[in-house]
Amino acid sequence: MTESTAAPEPTLSALYRAHRGWLHGWLLRRLGDTWTAADLTQDTFLRVLAAQQSQTLASLREPRAYLLTVGRRLLVNHFRRRSLEHAYLEALRQLPEALAPSPEQRWVLLETLQALDELLDGLPRPVRQAFIWSQLEGLDYASIATRLRVSERTVKRYMVRAYEHCLLVAL
Repeated sequence: MTESTAAPEPTLSALYRAHRGWLHGWLLRRLGDTWTAADLTQDTFLRVLAAQQSQTLASLREPRAYLLTVGRRLLVNHFRRRSLEHAYLEALRQLPEALAPSPEQRWVLLETLQALDELLDGLPRPVRQAFIWSQLEGLDYASIATRLRVSERTVKRYMVRAYEHCLLVAL
C-alpha cells in the first residue's frame, strides 16, 4: 500500500496532524479570534491526551466527531467563563473604589468563581442556585425555599444532590 492509502496510525501525533487544522478552522469560524481558536484547539488535544489513558485512539471510529464533541464542550466552557468574567467585572464596577479588590484579589476571586462554576456544571439550575445561596450567601433552607418557590424538603434534596455531585467530581 502507498502511504496515502494506508490506514492512519492510531497515535495522538497522527490524530493531531490529520485534524488540527480542520478543528482550528471550525473553532475560528465560531469565535472569530485566531488566538482563542488556537488555544481551544490545543486544549482539545490535551483533553484527548488525558482521556487516552482510559481509551485507545485506535477505538475511535469517527475521530472528527470525537474532536468536535470535545471542542464544543471547551467552546461552551469558554463562553460561559467569558460571561461569568463579564458579570463579575460589572459587579466590581458597582463597588466604591475604596472597597474594590486589588488586581491580584480579583484574579483569585475570578479563578475561584470559574472553578466553582465548573464544579457545579451538570447540575440543574435550581440545585446549583440552592447550593450557591446556601454556601456563598449563607441563606437558610427556608429562605432558599421561598426564593425558589419550593418546599424546604425539596431544598434539602437539592443540597444533598449538590454535595454528592461535588464529592463525585472531586474524586
